Amino acid sequence: MEDVLQAIGTIGMILLVIAGLLAGWIASLVSGGRHKGAYLAIGVVGALITPFIAALLGGAVLAAGGLLAILAMALFGAVVVLVIGKLILD
Repeated sequence: MEDVLQAIGTIGMILLVIAGLLAGWIASLVSGGRHKGAYLAIGVVGALITPFIAALLGGAVLAAGGLLAILAMALFGAVVVLVIGKLILD
């Protein structure tokens, strides 16, 4: 896990939070503005945990791909978690 944190770094973590907030904001717009806070929180959680899950599943390639690959994976994870959240919230 420490390898993932070192690969991401402080700036990377901030970018992951921003990516999660962006995904949550877009999801709240798509849903008509309802549950905006919940979508923002779900997006951030999804964006933050996805790189760690990928690392647990053997995502050394993800770290080798650099910050851009980590952000792309985080956005994908945020979208997946947001879809699940939408099913729960609506």
